[in-house]
Amino acid sequence: MRTVAAASSRLASPRLGNSRLKSATLTFAALCLMAAGDVPTNTAAQESRAPAPLYDKAIFHNPIPSDQLAFLNHFEGVASKELVRDKQYRKLMHSVILDCMFHYGWDMPLAEALEKVLTGSPRPVQIQDKRYVIVSGRSGPYLQGRGFMWIDMQDGIALGGFYFHPTNGEPTPTVTIFSKQVKEEPLKMSQLPAAFAADLSRWSAESGLPPVTTRYFIGGVNKKILLEHDEDACSPVDGMTAPADCEQMNADAADMDLDAAYYLEQTDHATNATAWMIAGPDQVAWIQVRDNTCRVVPDRLRCRIRVTRERTHVIINRHSVAQLPHK
Repeated sequence: MRTVAAASSRLASPRLGNSRLKSATLTFAALCLMAAGDVPTNTAAQESRAPAPLYDKAIFHNPIPSDQLAFLNHFEGVASKELVRDKQYRKLMHSVILDCMFHYGWDMPLAEALEKVLTGSPRPVQIQDKRYVIVSGRSGPYLQGRGFMWIDMQDGIALGGFYFHPTNGEPTPTVTIFSKQVKEEPLKMSQLPAAFAADLSRWSAESGLPPVTTRYFIGGVNKKILLEHDEDACSPVDGMTAPADCEQMNADAADMDLDAAYYLEQTDHATNATAWMIAGPDQVAWIQVRDNTCRVVPDRLRCRIRVTRERTHVIINRHSVAQLPHK
């Protein structure tokens, strides 16, 4: 297990020398000005305005044959705890839940953490459109643990989710989505099935989760990565009315993504990282430049959202290029 003391020592170390810090700060200032429309855009800025990636089921590997999922139909409306005890279901979970360590209060296998919140759950198994199975529970014994499994019986794909309030120094609260079938990185919400996104939103509301939370993804590469918010709270789906504070929700989501990206980078994307996040000099300098620049433009909030997302992509791409090791 990565200890708090060891990790904190590492996070406190400066990540940039003075010359690199100055260069980085100037780069961030340019990004801020781009958001304000004061300088020509570059490739990175153009990419940020590109359409969000769409769901492609090819990112899911080894789909489960539909005949192996048909038994789930018999559990519609039955308490989730009954399905969790079923032998076929438990065998199915072995094929879709990663064999990795997860920090839910302390280190434990991810499957064990999920079982803690599903075992004993009276919530009924739901099947949407005779296709999408949702098994859920919110009976976690501590830290407000809640979780679910989502299974598409037609395409043979499965995703799980786990929510709790970490006390190990990372951004909190968090939702971690996971699937052994996905090895894509980086990853945005729009790359997952639209039906899953809708059911996740519904589950979040029913379970009393905040409208916006820090969001991670653990896939087949056995790393914890950012599951980026690329939804627009001001453009709701299904004919729903946008909340009055939708732009602030977008800003909160952008800030959470940035904090999560820093945390993941500094903990080498470990699935069970335990560390107190300490802002490095580059982060402190960037925040000052962003806030000072966006303070003088007409639409301060949009400027902040745009530049924060740019910075998040810088960090994500830095990880992709560096190919950071993980434990």
